[in-house]
Amino acid sequence: QVQLVESGGGLVQAGGSLRLSCAASGRSFSIYAMGWFRQAPGKEREFVAGISRSGGNTYYADSVKGRFTMSRDNAKNTVYLQMNSLNAEDTAVYYCAARQSLYNTNYYTERVQYNYWGQGTQVTVSS
Repeated sequence: QVQLVESGGGLVQAGGSLRLSCAASGRSFSIYAMGWFRQAPGKEREFVAGISRSGGNTYYADSVKGRFTMSRDNAKNTVYLQMNSLNAEDTAVYYCAARQSLYNTNYYTERVQYNYWGQGTQVTVSS
């Protein structure tokens, strides 16, 4: 079992930046592949970024590619989402997710592939 707690959300002007963090409890954090998802009002939760358990492989949704960067620090049991050039369409609740992975290189992009979820952190971008 792992518990996830997101932080770092807030209100930012269009063009600005935020860095989200997701702290995981428990041991063996490095066995989990991690993901970031987001859900805007009236919309389904969508994939944003995924990272392999080693941190060596990442994958991004087309809508954030080139603007967002996902990373992890296994020594600190934490993953990050650096968000630059934010726009109003990025406004959403951002969720961190985890799943055990047998492979160092795999990342996952589907909601159903993740077993554990945080409570979410609100990101609001004003235009």
